[in-house]
Amino acid sequence: MFYPLCDALPLAMMAKILLFNGLSIMQHIHSYRPAGEISDPPIDTVSLPHDLRHLRRKLLHLSNGDMVMLDLKDAVLFHHGDRLVLDNGDTVEVQAAPEKLFEVKARDTLHLIELAWHLGNRHLSAQIEEGRILILRDHVIRSMLQGLGASVSDVEEPFQPARGAYHSHGSHSSHGGHSHDHDHGHDHGHDHGHDHGHRHD
Repeated sequence: MFYPLCDALPLAMMAKILLFNGLSIMQHIHSYRPAGEISDPPIDTVSLPHDLRHLRRKLLHLSNGDMVMLDLKDAVLFHHGDRLVLDNGDTVEVQAAPEKLFEVKARDTLHLIELAWHLGNRHLSAQIEEGRILILRDHVIRSMLQGLGASVSDVEEPFQPARGAYHSHGSHSSHGGHSHDHDHGHDHGHDHGHDHGHRHD
């Protein structure tokens, strides 16, 4: 007898149905390695936007249509190029999915630092590079940046925002995971004076 699979079925039940029908059970991932540590090519990739790369336990859909079960001891903030290690030793590469962003450019380096300060003062996720800053599209923030003399353009590309000071890489555990200590003891005593009522695209 064949039972149709459904997303609503618990994973344990899905596994039993797969076994009953003589099908292989999906592979699991219990460890990972940072980008650049493994030279062998991955067997596949998984493409995720920045806000879906903070993971602990999740069913991942690979680019070839297969599914694998990520099940880590602790939550991890993955970067583009990190490798997920399957039970059989093969790896899957995490890729940063293209996202709708603003590319912010400045008159000079000092101006770029000033723009980065204003974005940081509003706790906005930002990818800071030598000649530009990338942020998620927000028309209120765009107006603010243009008012500060910045050039703002629409782009669509992978987004890897800078981590806050409280995101620590830590060391590898015995199963290859990072330890991410989160110290939230920082002071938020500055005056924001801005309105969070803006809308995101």
